[in-house]
Parts: sequence; C-alpha cells; structure tokens
Amino acid sequence: MKNSLYSAITLVLLTVAFSGCKDKTFERVTYEANVPVYMAFSDFRSSFAKSEPQDITVPGKIYFKDNYLFVNEYGKGIHVIDNADPANPKKIAFYKILGNIDMAIRGNTLFADSYIDLVSIDITDINNPVEKGRLKNVFPEIVPEGDKWYPYSNVDKTKGVIIDWEVKTITEDREPGDYSWRFLKGDFVSFMAAAETNGNMNGSAGVAGSMARFMLNEQYLYLIALPWRLKTVDVTPSQLIVKDSVDVSRSMETLYRMGNKLFIGTTTGMLIYDITIPEKPVQVSAYNHFTACDPVVVDGNYAYVTLRTGTRCTNGSNLMEVIDISSITNPYLVKSYPMFNPHGLGVDGDLLFVCDGDAGLKVYDKSDPLQILNNQLAHYKDFNTFDVIPLNKILMLIGANGIYQYDYSDPKNIKQISQLKIVAK
Repeated sequence: MKNSLYSAITLVLLTVAFSGCKDKTFERVTYEANVPVYMAFSDFRSSFAKSEPQDITVPGKIYFKDNYLFVNEYGKGIHVIDNADPANPKKIAFYKILGNIDMAIRGNTLFADSYIDLVSIDITDINNPVEKGRLKNVFPEIVPEGDKWYPYSNVDKTKGVIIDWEVKTITEDREPGDYSWRFLKGDFVSFMAAAETNGNMNGSAGVAGSMARFMLNEQYLYLIALPWRLKTVDVTPSQLIVKDSVDVSRSMETLYRMGNKLFIGTTTGMLIYDITIPEKPVQVSAYNHFTACDPVVVDGNYAYVTLRTGTRCTNGSNLMEVIDISSITNPYLVKSYPMFNPHGLGVDGDLLFVCDGDAGLKVYDKSDPLQILNNQLAHYKDFNTFDVIPLNKILMLIGANGIYQYDYSDPKNIKQISQLKIVAK
C-alpha cells in the first residue's frame, strides 16, 4: 500500500522581524508531491517523427481512412495499419506524437493533439509524413497524469511542456492555517482523463470511433479543448485558426456528428448543437441523466448512449439508453437497458454494436427500440472491449488485449477474422 498523501510534516515556528511591523509566524511544511518534468518548447515542437512499426502496448482511440487503420498509442503517437485486407492487417509505421490521444483526418491531412498543441501532418505519402502546421497552446491546460496519491507542486509553465511527473519531497514555508499544499496546485487537467458508417463520415474525412473528442465538418474541426470548452478550428490547408470557443456548464467527453447536428456526450447528459453555420455551433437542446461516463452515437430518429461507472464516473449506473431525437429540440428517453460496464458503441443499419467492458462485445438488432435486449444476435464474452467502428460489413474493435476485426455481412453468423495482439510492457 502506498504511503498517505504526505510522508511527514515538520512544523517549525519562524520569526521574521520587520522594522516597525509585528513579527510574522510561518509553518515549515515538508511533504511529498508530484513535481513536473519539463521538455523545452523548442525540443517538444520539433519532436514529431516517423519510425518503423512498433509494438502496440497501450492502445487508445481508433480511426479509419482509405483502407488504413490508425490506432493511438496512449500519450506517445499513432500506429499506422494497412487494413486493405481486414483478415490480414499489417502495421507499416509509427508516428511519434508526444502526448497524443485523439486524431482526425481530412483528405491527406492528419490532425492530432500533442500535449498543448494541435498538429497537422501531411500523409500524402503515408510512409513519409511531414508536419505542416501547428496550432500552439490550443490545449493550454493539458498535462500527463501524475501519481494520484500525491498532490501536484512547483508548476512553472514558462519552463516548457510538462511531459511527466516525479514524486519528490517538498519543503515550503506557509502561513498558519494554509492547507492548499495538500491539494492539486496549478490550473490544469490530465489528458489521460479527458476520454472516442459511424455517422462521422464527411466527404473526404475518415471515420472515428464513438469515444472521439475530435470531429470534422467541412473545413472545420470541433475539439474538446478542456472538459468544459468546445473549440472550432478552421483547418483549411494553409492555416489552423481558432474560429470559435464555447464554454459549457458540463464535463464533455465525446463528439458525434450527424448532418448539421453535433451531439456531445457529457458526464451528466447529451448536448445537441446546431452546426448549420459550421464555424459557430449553437446549442439547441439537452438530455439529462445522472452522473456517468457517456459516449453517444446517432442513427435516424434515435440516439444511443452508454452510461457507466468508473474511476471518474462516480454515482452512476451501467446502462444503455435509447433517446428519441425526432424532435431535435425536445429529446426524451425511450428506454434504458442494463449493461455490465458499457463503453463505446456503433450502428450500421439495424445493427447495434456495444463494447460492454469486461463482458465483451454484444451485437443487437435495434429495429425495435423497445426490444433491443431481447434481440441479441451475438455475444463475444470474456475479453475487455473499448470502442468500435462498423463500416462496409467489417467491424473494427479495440480492446485491452488487441485490435479485433469481425465480418458481419451475415448478421446471424458474425465471424472474427483477425486480431492484432497487445504486447505487454
């Protein structure tokens, strides 16, 4: 078991005499905390590189474009997989992008977060990618996650980009009664915490999973810059410019687009924004639920939302909810279905694919929204599942043990056709 939040507190009274003033008393406090590890801005912003294929160890988000499957390696970059033959996927390259979690592709340009920056990469030649643009500080408060048992201390953003934390002993002099040292210090959030056809198809854009927090619409990229801040970025070839920034009163997790509507999964419900004017999203309605993690996909008159409990999603339940959105200004719950611990999901026609955490992959006929649970077509059990992309009768799934693909051309006889295994560290 780890030590308690701090290892020791030594209180020493210090008397400081000022001419003409009363003596002032301080407490000397000694404790252990997460101390930042910096990388110089110049080194960070020249760190993008392409390498030979690498082992997949901690997979994150997935994205599909032009027969290539892009798989995020949590916080390190993107694996590029030739998926022209889904039964025989081949890793062909690794893009080193420090602090990367999310991605989107428009035409031959890949957009990826890299800690505090948004990077655009020309992948016309997928084996020779070239960084062509960078929007600095679009995620100004994003840092890696430290040891949750300790507070954070000594943050100085002028020193560079925070790329890691070290637990060290800190000694500070503080006024009596000041206990701020016990808590998180610094105005930032962990990128590890901010969560993910699919309805996300957009002309020359690719297809994202349901856990995505990047979403393309024409020449604009919507992104969750902070859990409470949605930004709209113009990503035309010659520039990356923030066109709009909207603060919301909820903690956003995922983005999903259908036509001129943007659906935002939050920890307390689903928000619906009108993006008829793409550079200026406007909220039109909201659907509320209790606190839970919340990806969402949309198909026709219904939205499908999974709610789950977890380390960041307390006080929730494990459910899949079906929401009627035929009146976009007045969404309402049709039915809730109990689940084990659902994460990402996807739809294709009458098929609904649900990643139910450690309970595996579940496939349903959703033609009758009131009978979904009774119309289960397949259940692949006993492996951890995270997110899916169903496209052209091939289901691409990412889980704790690998990247799986299924042929669902016959919904009554869904078959696994390949797996790229995770290599344990």
